[in-house]
Amino acid sequence: MRKLVVSSLVAAGVVLLSGCGTDDANPVAAPRSSPVTSAAPTSTPPHFADANPQPPSDNTPKAGEASPGAALSLTGIRIGSGTGYDRVVFDLAGKGTPGWQVAYTDAATQDGSGRQIDVAGSSILEVRILGSVYPFDAVVAPYEGPDPVTDPSAPTVTGVYRHTVYEGTTQSFIGLNADRPAFAVSTLNNPPRLVVDIAVQ
Repeated sequence: MRKLVVSSLVAAGVVLLSGCGTDDANPVAAPRSSPVTSAAPTSTPPHFADANPQPPSDNTPKAGEASPGAALSLTGIRIGSGTGYDRVVFDLAGKGTPGWQVAYTDAATQDGSGRQIDVAGSSILEVRILGSVYPFDAVVAPYEGPDPVTDPSAPTVTGVYRHTVYEGTTQSFIGLNADRPAFAVSTLNNPPRLVVDIAVQ
Protein backbone atom coordinates (compact mmCIF):
# COMPACT_ATOMS: atom_id res chain seq x y z
CA MET A 1 0.00 0.00 0.00
CA ARG A 2 2.90 2.33 0.87
CA LYS A 3 4.63 1.58 -2.44
CA LEU A 4 1.45 2.42 -4.30
CA VAL A 5 1.23 5.85 -2.62
CA VAL A 6 4.87 6.70 -3.44
CA SER A 7 4.43 5.64 -7.06
CA SER A 8 1.32 7.77 -7.34
CA LEU A 9 3.16 10.81 -5.98
CA VAL A 10 6.06 10.35 -8.43
CA ALA A 11 3.67 10.00 -11.35
CA ALA A 12 1.84 13.15 -10.31
CA GLY A 13 5.14 15.03 -10.10
CA VAL A 14 6.06 13.98 -13.63
CA VAL A 15 2.71 15.15 -14.94
CA LEU A 16 3.10 18.48 -13.09
CA LEU A 17 6.59 19.11 -14.53
CA SER A 18 5.39 18.22 -18.01
CA GLY A 19 2.59 20.72 -17.69
CA CYS A 20 5.02 23.49 -16.64
CA GLY A 21 7.18 22.82 -19.69
CA THR A 22 4.31 23.16 -22.15
CA ASP A 23 2.69 26.22 -20.55
CA ASP A 24 5.88 28.41 -20.61
CA ALA A 25 7.42 28.30 -24.10
CA ASN A 26 9.32 31.62 -24.03
CA PRO A 27 12.04 30.69 -21.47
CA VAL A 28 12.82 27.58 -23.55
CA ALA A 29 13.40 29.68 -26.68
CA ALA A 30 15.91 32.01 -24.94
CA PRO A 31 18.91 29.60 -24.87
CA ARG A 32 18.47 29.04 -28.63
CA SER A 33 19.31 32.72 -29.27
CA SER A 34 22.61 32.53 -27.35
CA PRO A 35 24.66 31.16 -30.28
CA VAL A 36 23.70 34.26 -32.31
CA THR A 37 24.95 36.52 -29.50
CA SER A 38 28.22 34.62 -29.07
CA ALA A 39 28.88 34.74 -32.81
CA ALA A 40 28.49 38.53 -33.03
CA PRO A 41 32.18 39.42 -32.35
CA THR A 42 33.22 37.56 -35.51
CA SER A 43 31.34 40.14 -37.57
CA THR A 44 33.95 42.81 -36.71
CA PRO A 45 35.77 43.68 -39.95
CA PRO A 46 39.20 42.02 -39.77
CA HIS A 47 40.93 44.99 -41.46
CA PHE A 48 40.30 47.13 -38.35
CA ALA A 49 41.90 44.71 -35.92
CA ASP A 50 43.88 46.66 -33.31
CA ALA A 51 47.45 46.38 -34.60
CA ASN A 52 48.54 49.42 -32.53
CA PRO A 53 46.64 49.63 -29.21
CA GLN A 54 48.29 52.99 -28.39
CA PRO A 55 47.97 56.21 -30.42
CA PRO A 56 51.05 57.12 -32.48
CA SER A 57 53.69 59.25 -30.73
CA ASP A 58 56.05 60.59 -33.45
CA ASN A 59 55.95 61.76 -37.06
CA THR A 60 59.36 60.55 -38.27
CA PRO A 61 59.63 58.48 -41.50
CA LYS A 62 58.87 54.77 -41.13
CA ALA A 63 60.22 51.89 -43.24
CA GLY A 64 60.12 48.09 -43.33
CA GLU A 65 61.31 45.41 -45.74
CA ALA A 66 59.09 43.17 -47.84
CA SER A 67 59.55 39.42 -47.54
CA PRO A 68 61.76 37.81 -50.22
CA GLY A 69 59.79 37.17 -53.40
CA ALA A 70 56.77 39.19 -52.26
CA ALA A 71 54.25 39.68 -55.08
CA LEU A 72 51.26 41.60 -53.74
CA SER A 73 48.36 43.52 -55.22
CA LEU A 74 46.22 46.21 -53.63
CA THR A 75 42.63 44.97 -53.31
CA GLY A 76 41.04 47.59 -51.07
CA ILE A 77 41.50 50.81 -49.11
CA ARG A 78 39.62 51.36 -45.84
CA ILE A 79 39.39 54.34 -43.51
CA GLY A 80 38.20 54.24 -39.91
CA SER A 81 38.93 55.60 -36.45
CA GLY A 82 40.05 54.39 -33.04
CA THR A 83 40.68 55.97 -29.66
CA GLY A 84 43.02 58.88 -30.33
CA TYR A 85 43.79 58.05 -33.94
CA ASP A 86 42.36 57.62 -37.43
CA ARG A 87 43.28 54.54 -39.44
CA VAL A 88 43.93 53.79 -43.10
CA VAL A 89 44.15 50.13 -44.10
CA PHE A 90 45.51 48.90 -47.41
CA ASP A 91 44.12 45.43 -48.12
CA LEU A 92 46.48 43.21 -50.11
CA ALA A 93 46.46 39.82 -51.79
CA GLY A 94 49.12 37.63 -53.34
CA LYS A 95 52.37 36.16 -52.08
CA GLY A 96 54.50 37.27 -49.13
CA THR A 97 54.31 40.21 -46.75
CA PRO A 98 54.64 43.89 -47.71
CA GLY A 99 57.41 46.32 -47.01
CA TRP A 100 56.75 50.04 -46.64
CA GLN A 101 58.14 53.54 -46.78
CA VAL A 102 55.84 56.11 -45.15
CA ALA A 103 56.82 59.75 -44.68
CA TYR A 104 55.54 63.30 -45.01
CA THR A 105 56.11 65.09 -48.28
CA ASP A 106 55.64 68.69 -49.40
CA ALA A 107 54.09 67.69 -52.73
CA ALA A 108 52.32 64.60 -54.06
CA THR A 109 54.45 63.59 -57.05
CA GLN A 110 53.47 60.44 -58.92
CA ASP A 111 56.22 57.88 -59.51
CA GLY A 112 57.30 57.44 -63.10
CA SER A 113 55.35 60.29 -64.69
CA GLY A 114 56.31 63.03 -62.22
CA ARG A 115 52.72 64.23 -62.29
CA GLN A 116 51.62 66.49 -59.44
CA ILE A 117 48.49 65.30 -57.65
CA ASP A 118 46.17 67.72 -55.86
CA VAL A 119 45.66 66.48 -52.30
CA ALA A 120 43.26 68.26 -49.94
CA GLY A 121 44.40 69.09 -46.42
CA SER A 122 47.25 70.68 -44.47
CA SER A 123 49.69 67.75 -44.73
CA ILE A 124 50.46 64.95 -47.18
CA LEU A 125 51.59 61.53 -46.01
CA GLU A 126 53.14 59.43 -48.79
CA VAL A 127 52.66 55.66 -48.49
CA ARG A 128 54.82 53.33 -50.57
CA ILE A 129 54.00 49.61 -50.37
CA LEU A 130 56.99 47.49 -51.36
CA GLY A 131 56.73 44.01 -52.85
CA SER A 132 53.97 44.98 -55.30
CA VAL A 133 53.28 43.62 -58.79
CA TYR A 134 51.84 45.38 -61.83
CA PRO A 135 48.10 44.84 -62.35
CA PHE A 136 48.72 42.75 -65.48
CA ASP A 137 50.92 40.38 -63.42
CA ALA A 138 48.47 40.12 -60.51
CA VAL A 139 46.80 36.83 -59.60
CA VAL A 140 43.77 38.70 -58.19
CA ALA A 141 41.58 41.49 -59.50
CA PRO A 142 43.31 44.81 -58.68
CA TYR A 143 41.57 47.52 -56.70
CA GLU A 144 39.38 49.79 -58.80
CA GLY A 145 37.65 51.80 -56.11
CA PRO A 146 37.10 55.56 -55.86
CA ASP A 147 39.91 58.08 -56.04
CA PRO A 148 40.15 59.58 -53.52
CA VAL A 149 38.78 57.23 -50.86
CA THR A 150 37.05 59.21 -48.09
CA ASP A 151 35.20 58.49 -44.86
CA PRO A 152 33.56 61.20 -42.69
CA SER A 153 34.00 59.05 -39.57
CA ALA A 154 37.73 59.86 -39.70
CA PRO A 155 37.85 63.68 -39.83
CA THR A 156 41.65 63.93 -39.77
CA VAL A 157 41.91 62.07 -43.09
CA THR A 158 40.70 64.14 -46.06
CA GLY A 159 41.21 61.22 -48.42
CA VAL A 160 43.52 58.54 -49.79
CA TYR A 161 44.68 59.49 -53.29
CA ARG A 162 45.88 57.42 -56.24
CA HIS A 163 47.29 53.94 -55.88
CA THR A 164 49.62 53.56 -58.81
CA VAL A 165 52.16 50.76 -59.20
CA TYR A 166 55.67 51.48 -60.45
CA GLU A 167 58.78 49.28 -60.25
CA GLY A 168 57.52 47.02 -57.49
CA THR A 169 55.95 49.77 -55.40
CA THR A 170 52.33 50.81 -54.88
CA GLN A 171 52.21 54.54 -54.19
CA SER A 172 49.41 56.41 -52.42
CA PHE A 173 49.00 59.74 -50.67
CA ILE A 174 46.98 60.44 -47.52
CA GLY A 175 45.66 63.98 -47.15
CA LEU A 176 45.37 65.20 -43.54
CA ASN A 177 43.49 68.04 -41.84
CA ALA A 178 46.35 68.56 -39.37
CA ASP A 179 49.95 69.78 -39.33
CA ARG A 180 52.00 66.59 -39.76
CA PRO A 181 50.53 64.61 -36.85
CA ALA A 182 52.28 61.57 -35.40
CA PHE A 183 51.71 58.29 -37.21
CA ALA A 184 52.53 54.60 -36.90
CA VAL A 185 52.80 51.80 -39.45
CA SER A 186 52.19 48.09 -38.93
CA THR A 187 51.13 44.99 -40.82
CA LEU A 188 48.40 42.40 -40.27
CA ASN A 189 48.09 38.91 -41.72
CA ASN A 190 45.40 36.64 -43.16
CA PRO A 191 44.86 38.53 -45.39
CA PRO A 192 47.98 40.72 -45.58
CA ARG A 193 47.33 44.37 -44.78
CA LEU A 194 49.36 47.51 -44.28
CA VAL A 195 47.98 49.72 -41.52
CA VAL A 196 48.71 53.43 -41.07
CA ASP A 197 47.45 55.04 -37.86
CA ILE A 198 47.41 58.84 -37.63
CA ALA A 199 47.12 60.61 -34.28
CA VAL A 200 44.12 62.89 -33.82
CA GLN A 201 45.34 66.31 -32.73
